[in-house]
Amino acid sequence: MSLIEIIIVVFIFLELSNVVMLYFAPGSKNANAIGVFASWEKSKQYPEIHEFVKYLVNWVAGSKLIFIFLLIGIILIGERDIQQFSLFALAVATLSFYWRLFPLIRKMDKRGEIFPKNYSVILGIMIFVFIVAFMIGAFVEY
Repeated sequence: MSLIEIIIVVFIFLELSNVVMLYFAPGSKNANAIGVFASWEKSKQYPEIHEFVKYLVNWVAGSKLIFIFLLIGIILIGERDIQQFSLFALAVATLSFYWRLFPLIRKMDKRGEIFPKNYSVILGIMIFVFIVAFMIGAFVEY
């Protein structure tokens, strides 16, 4: 198994664990589920808002499934160039986290709405490590 395939397979398993949690235990604080957000519990006080939040959570899980299956296809039948480009595409797309999502989660974290405290920093570092791994796989092994 090449470095490219290892990086993609590790990412698939991590994302798959997140999808399982989002579908079957969205309130969990494990596997990047949404139990870390105080708003998840608050939304339960308003059934119409909670239903909307659950819809969005399931929509995210379904969207993740799409790219998980695409990555599985790329591993199984994609040639090396396609596999490398997929890592480059993942790196660039994942960078969007810092544009919209990171500022929001950072703000909520500073207001004490995320548990554990400073989870946004840990998440930001973890995502940065993924981006570096994607770039290494995309360019170093060529």
